[in-house]
Amino acid sequence: MNSFGTRKKPEKREELEKECPACGESTVVRDYQRGIEICENCGRIVKEEIKDRGPEWRAFNQEQREERSRGGPPSTETIHDKGLSTRIDYKDRDARGNELSPERRKQAYRLRKRNKRARTSDSKDRNLTYSLSEINRMSSRLGLSKSVREIASKIYREAVEEDLIRGRSMEGCASATLYAACREAQVPRTLEEVAEVSRVGEKEIGGTYRFIARELDIDLPPTDPARYVARFGSELGLSGESRAEAMEIIRRAQEEKLTSGKSPSGTAAAAIYIAILERGEWRTQRDVAEAAGVTEITIRNRCKEIAEELEEEIKV
Repeated sequence: MNSFGTRKKPEKREELEKECPACGESTVVRDYQRGIEICENCGRIVKEEIKDRGPEWRAFNQEQREERSRGGPPSTETIHDKGLSTRIDYKDRDARGNELSPERRKQAYRLRKRNKRARTSDSKDRNLTYSLSEINRMSSRLGLSKSVREIASKIYREAVEEDLIRGRSMEGCASATLYAACREAQVPRTLEEVAEVSRVGEKEIGGTYRFIARELDIDLPPTDPARYVARFGSELGLSGESRAEAMEIIRRAQEEKLTSGKSPSGTAAAAIYIAILERGEWRTQRDVAEAAGVTEITIRNRCKEIAEELEEEIKV
């Protein structure tokens, strides 16, 4: 208990058999709460930024601890068997790191082959194996986070369970679920960007996305155009003032209902172009169009619409 009558959080420390380089005493402990190794005798910090090798979960009683404790990594939606099966490594080394003999190497090869077949025993597992690897590949190309990959993999699993993949390409369905995951996580990625890293065309991805969203009753709001400003502004090398001005233009356009039914990337590009004109930062329409992945005609049309409705505030 501290002076305020509340219970202190127990410190997570581990005693180490290590001598302190300053005082020479074997009183070094590992403090996981602060991420350091420190000498309790003289206070010398021996090592910083250490990793907590304990579990990532928390338990508040014995029942929760028994329920959440496990061996190995946590389950994940991005692997067809959720990472719960056994994998035989390709290193051909034993537990001590020594190379296997030729006979043991052949045996390990046969076991690995049988294990791989057992993990993907039916067509559903083979479908998930290929499609989830495609989702991971495209996510890496687009620089998406692990949470977006988890959402995309979960949507794809639901589509497989509802038998929505039959008659459609696995690449198209994987790309469509990845685009849906970006929309759900509010990550600014356009359909064109997903199509660039996909093995199928934009038209197929769009049609498959609408089909899956309708069948799975996925109701996703349109992407906020303001979320594109930071990325487009970074590619164009704009100042913070211009980016803030572009976001303010988008906010006023949304209040006037000018963004309804319009492409979010096109609206963001038009707002950026208007902002750089007002701020005097020289960028051509082609520069903005290339950064946003839209045409110059789209920028001119959106600029004209915004300028006409907000003519008191914006002069193009």
